[in-house]
Amino acid sequence: MKAHKKLKSIKIKLFILDVDGVLTDGKLYFADNGMEIKSFNIKDGLGLKLLLKQGIEIAVISGRKSPAVQKRMDELGIKHVYLGKNDKIKIFNYLKKKLRLKNENIAAIGDDLPDLPIMQQVGFSIAVKDAVAKVRTLADYVTKAKGGQGAVREACELLITI
Repeated sequence: MKAHKKLKSIKIKLFILDVDGVLTDGKLYFADNGMEIKSFNIKDGLGLKLLLKQGIEIAVISGRKSPAVQKRMDELGIKHVYLGKNDKIKIFNYLKKKLRLKNENIAAIGDDLPDLPIMQQVGFSIAVKDAVAKVRTLADYVTKAKGGQGAVREACELLITI
């Protein structure tokens, strides 16, 4: 498979994730009091912890601000969390410089058009199964699982085992 050959030829040091539609199922839930509620897959969380143990940095970049996302990332020990950032490529360039990485050392996973600018720059791009067609077409790998339903865990295992 093309994805496996490409991954074998590079060393991933940073994994960048979107939130809605990747770490979640993409649905927005609001309580009567207006509080936003998110649902995260516990297996995705363990996958991210396993990546951290392998020495791979993790960054989360989302256009939405969410206390629930910040709390979950804190629980997982993820230091690079950027919420409410619509210019994702600006954060990408900042992280690349801060961590002294080349594009080829970075992997990213996304599901929709705002994720494409980063996905087109990185050494290895991943789309979740239910990503929009353009994202799936341009990705190096498409997960078998949907966003929020184990896609991140699948991606983490791929990055670890190849």
